[in-house]
Amino acid sequence: MATTERHHFQAEIQQLLDIVIHSLYTDKEIFVRELISNAADACEKLRFLQSSGQTVHQPETPLAISIKTDEKENTITFTDTGIGMTHGEIVENLGTIAHSGTKAFLKQIAEEKKADARLIGQFGVGFYSAFMVAKKVSVFSRSWQPDEQGWHWTSEGAGGYDLEPTADLPRGTRITVHLKDDAKEFARSATVEQIIKRYSNFVQFPIELDGKRLNTVQVIWSRAKTEIKDDDYNEFYQYVGHDHENPLYRLHFTADAPLAIQALLFVPARNFETLGMGRVESEVNLYCRKVLIQARAKGLFPEWLRFLKGVVDSEDLPLNISRESMQDTSLLQKLNKVLTGRFLKFLEEQTEKDAASSEKFYHEYNRFLKEGVVTDFTHKESLGKLLRYESSTTERDKLTSLAEYVKRMATDQKEIYYLLAPNREAAESSPYFEVFRARNLEVLFMYDPWDEFVMEHLYDFDGKPLRAAEKADLNVGEIEREEGALNEDEAKGLAKWLKDTLGDRVGEVRVSQRLVESPAVIVEADKHLTSTMRRILKAAKRSGDTAELGKQDLEINPRHPILLRLEKMRQEDAALAAKVAEQVLDNARVAAGLLDDPRAMLKRLNELLEQVLATKG
Repeated sequence: MATTERHHFQAEIQQLLDIVIHSLYTDKEIFVRELISNAADACEKLRFLQSSGQTVHQPETPLAISIKTDEKENTITFTDTGIGMTHGEIVENLGTIAHSGTKAFLKQIAEEKKADARLIGQFGVGFYSAFMVAKKVSVFSRSWQPDEQGWHWTSEGAGGYDLEPTADLPRGTRITVHLKDDAKEFARSATVEQIIKRYSNFVQFPIELDGKRLNTVQVIWSRAKTEIKDDDYNEFYQYVGHDHENPLYRLHFTADAPLAIQALLFVPARNFETLGMGRVESEVNLYCRKVLIQARAKGLFPEWLRFLKGVVDSEDLPLNISRESMQDTSLLQKLNKVLTGRFLKFLEEQTEKDAASSEKFYHEYNRFLKEGVVTDFTHKESLGKLLRYESSTTERDKLTSLAEYVKRMATDQKEIYYLLAPNREAAESSPYFEVFRARNLEVLFMYDPWDEFVMEHLYDFDGKPLRAAEKADLNVGEIEREEGALNEDEAKGLAKWLKDTLGDRVGEVRVSQRLVESPAVIVEADKHLTSTMRRILKAAKRSGDTAELGKQDLEINPRHPILLRLEKMRQEDAALAAKVAEQVLDNARVAAGLLDDPRAMLKRLNELLEQVLATKG
């Protein structure tokens, strides 16, 4: 007599089931998609085993998925002829965390502070979605291994499950969902047919619903583009991408050399990493002649293209290649190079064809492109062509490319200038910008802290070095001096006095050739360090980095009224002049975004105001 085993769910599985049973009230139909997807995976695994020469139980049984509805019994049953499960695999797959998907799902639910059924498919916990509609789930499974037997798993979703051996099962898995009273619509054939056509129309194995074949459409990526409608593409994307929106971009192409490739790639309309989803993983599946080699293939694209979804099919991959060895094959490296190059070419073409969609893509995904510049030396030049920034010569919010900047350069200009700032107002009022405005030189305005690293790694573009504005070796040229401006000796004398007064708070103090409107400006003594980089390094230092940062230099504007009056004041009231000198330095630090603690400055500023008001009283 068969002995029934009683098992308790692992704690995380029970927590997941509690959420599924009690918190998910919308999108319940997703359980149909998820159970079909699992059935298709089981069939794909069996086909892979057969292609690699393994001996399987009932080899003549065709790979297929069958669904039966029963309104009288209020059930829906999913049957596949795939890989099936052994006793150990049932315990591992249906009662414990076999992978990180369950924990990731629970973490996401906690962060979102709400339960969203649409998240289920993204974390590989689709089987448990059945409990959204089930009062009981019954699973019969028989492994592909010839010497195994069948097993019967049942659970009502609370506490645990029962497991017992059973004889005379065909290869594969049969899941019967005993529906709750409020889920009776899923026992109706018409309802389930609509769901399958919506979510599972492109599954590569035959799907029968109550004896009727549903998915008669051939694998979409192998068809000619002229035969495929936009709606077909969008349906396929929503299936492979688990996304209810249409994609922003799609790239469907075929190549014969250097590798035979059929690829259908999609860019989602939204960047999921900015939606609180954490770091996304690539969702491009790798096939060989329509046989799945690796789902969510690692290494098929560089990390910075992890937002892509879709399929790549290459006839040059051997069918029996080990999924574990995919990372080491030179074929994968070739695929990576070809696919990445083709996608970059596609993006470049889109910037010429459709400005609106190109702007939306850049808004959503510019961080990925910048990551590529920093991490992907092979494609750095192509990525540089895709970067876009505001410019001192363009309208607000209008972006321009590095190539367009180069076209506008004067023949005697040797460098591409850029300025890092929080926003356009800060950039245009920056003391570092004054020399460029005076000389009518274009500057790219960059508001993303990442751009500091991007420009360093890009280094040059079209043979022109990229130069931070504060590091540019420029002067304002001949500017008509105001009456009473400091002469050369007075300016140098004031600079020396400022250094003596400020002491170790600054490195050198010198007369500036770059200032027009500002009295002074902070300049990094290190030719490789900028104020933005200093802010980043100071933040790292607060986090435990003990590296010392060099001192900053101070440049003064001999034409500015504050400096003119300071020169006279230091002769008449040394104490007040010293206080003003400190304020000039702190004002320059504020302009550079480098004043960490304003309390001392504010105290001094109040004292100066008191003295000014006292003289006017």
